[in-house]
Amino acid sequence: MTLPLRWLPRRWRKAPTLDHEMWSEIVLRHGFLRRLTDTEQSDLKRLSGQFLLEKEYFGAHDLIITDHMALTVAAQACLPLLHMRPPSGRLRKDLLQVLDWYDDFVGIVIQPGAALARRQRADAAGVVHQFDEALSGEAMDRGPVMLSWDDVMAAPSTEDRGSNLVIHEFVHKIDMRGMHLGEAPDGAPSLMADFWDTGSVTNARRLWRSTMSEAFDAFRESLSRAERFGGEPPWLDAYAATHPAEFFSVACEAYFVNRDQFGQEFPSVLKLFDGFFRAVN
Repeated sequence: MTLPLRWLPRRWRKAPTLDHEMWSEIVLRHGFLRRLTDTEQSDLKRLSGQFLLEKEYFGAHDLIITDHMALTVAAQACLPLLHMRPPSGRLRKDLLQVLDWYDDFVGIVIQPGAALARRQRADAAGVVHQFDEALSGEAMDRGPVMLSWDDVMAAPSTEDRGSNLVIHEFVHKIDMRGMHLGEAPDGAPSLMADFWDTGSVTNARRLWRSTMSEAFDAFRESLSRAERFGGEPPWLDAYAATHPAEFFSVACEAYFVNRDQFGQEFPSVLKLFDGFFRAVN
């Protein structure tokens, strides 16, 4: 019986050799990758190669997935992991351990453009309404990630606005890691007891929730003022105001692709994210 390579321990699997020219083109095309140090780019390349070995890509509506497309997604999906610890919270012995954050799924579905999803919602009177929602991406707990290729390709032109679809959806997967069945992501990922010297997981979560809640409420208020009085809208995408989990993912997009602007807008959240995403430093 031959088992798929992805189910073997990592030490027994050999990641594919990435095409140097293809990798360089992808890095040069994305400013937030281009700004990484040589060491960071080398680590990201290694993570991306292993990611490609462990995941399967599927093209919807007869879309053919090329090596370039797969690597473009892999590089951006692995960026949040670059300086993280594994989900166990222990110091990493090998860089590839951080890919455990994505070990609850294999499939990545790429749509040519936005996909329509059938939804239903009950109103205040209890009447259930059905409607179609256009989705550029979706992350499912213990399930695949769906991405619109049109939106993936738009990443270089949207980084000034702090937007990045791939990072958004894969941060949702980080948020979902460790959830129990039936739970929903809430924008508070698994934290370590030594997070910002809080001394315990309980204190770490308390610090995270209070900081994020304050920033979320302030963002919603600034968005509401702009809508009511015609002022300049906040820099961060308005979708962040829909739910704490979306605020976390949208904020992470901006944190990774336009750190300087994000730090000006959300200094307290920047510090919080540094403690989580740069825990090995």
